[in-house]
Formats: sequence, structure tokens, C-alpha cells
Amino acid sequence: MNQLLDLVGIFVFALSGALVGVRKRLDVVGMAVLAEMTALGGGILRDLILNVRPAAFSSTGYVLVPVAATAIVFFWHPHVERVMPAVNVLDAAGLGLFCVVGTEKAMNYGLSPLHATLLGVTTGVGGGVLRDVLSGQIPSLLYDRQLYAVPATLGSAVMATLYTFDLHGWPATLAAAVFAFGLRIAAMRLRWRAPLARGVASE
Repeated sequence: MNQLLDLVGIFVFALSGALVGVRKRLDVVGMAVLAEMTALGGGILRDLILNVRPAAFSSTGYVLVPVAATAIVFFWHPHVERVMPAVNVLDAAGLGLFCVVGTEKAMNYGLSPLHATLLGVTTGVGGGVLRDVLSGQIPSLLYDRQLYAVPATLGSAVMATLYTFDLHGWPATLAAAVFAFGLRIAAMRLRWRAPLARGVASE
């Protein structure tokens, strides 16, 4: 079940990476690279920090799913763009799942709750940062005020707290992931924004 959820999250993240490739007028190779990095980058960074073999290299599915997402975007990107609201909802679900699973894995490897939370956030948003750097733009994490990293941080913190009280396994993972997902959806629907520095006018 966990692997299936992983693959769903990977597929959604890969769609967003391939779409950036289309917008940047990259060829199919560039689209595939962005799809792979967006989908797998955060998990690979997490596992390298934990000094374990990246989960992305444990199953061919982790590599082939982004390839499939690239093919879909390559042939039908106008249709994918039209259903982006639904994709954004799935992206929020993937964010919640990835950040929480990353936090739990970090706790399993003996990291403190604080460091596990940071690594959980890295798992959730790291792929998007790599996508933006590779596509030659400022990472949206740094200027997107729609509270993307904040839900990931709070969801990871909830997971770390539950784990500290010996509450882990799928019920705790699901609860923390739903919490992060709900915050992200609320931020999108209610247009919550992070504040700018004092005296800086919003655009």
C-alpha cells in the first residue's frame, strides 16, 4: 500500500516537472529529466543524507512512472493543463504524504525530531527545488507565497511529535499527511499568503 501511494505521488510530481519542460520549450529528454528530478529528487536527497541506498533505485517502478508521466505530457499537455486544478489537489496529497513519510523514515534512523522534521520537508519540496534550478528559474519555494513549505513543515512536525510519543505506523502517517494536505488545500482555496518584509509592497 505504501509503495502504491508513493507511486501516485511520484506520478503527480512528475507531471508538474514535465509541464515545466513544455513551458520552457525543452525537448522530450529535457522533459523527462525534469519529471524524474521533480518526482524523485526529494527522496534521493533524504536517503543520501541518511546514508542509505535511495529508495528510487530499489524498484523499476520509481523510474518508469515519471517516464510514463512524461509521455502523457508530451502528447497531451494541453489536456493536462486544463485539469491542473485536479492535479494541484493530488500534488497537495503527494506533498503531505512525502513530507510525513520522510520524517518517519528519518526518525527510524535515529534523527532528533527537529532534524527529522527538516528532512521531511526536504523530501516533500526538494524535487521541486531541483526542477526549478535545472530549468533556470528561481526556486518557487523562495517566492511562492501560497504556503507550500509551511504545510510540509507543520505536517512533518506533527509526525515527529507523534513518533516521539511512540505513535507511528500507518494511522499516525495518515493523520499527519491529512493535516498537511488540509493546510495546503486551505492555503490554495483561501489564498493564504506568507507576509513580505515590512515596507515591501505586494505585487
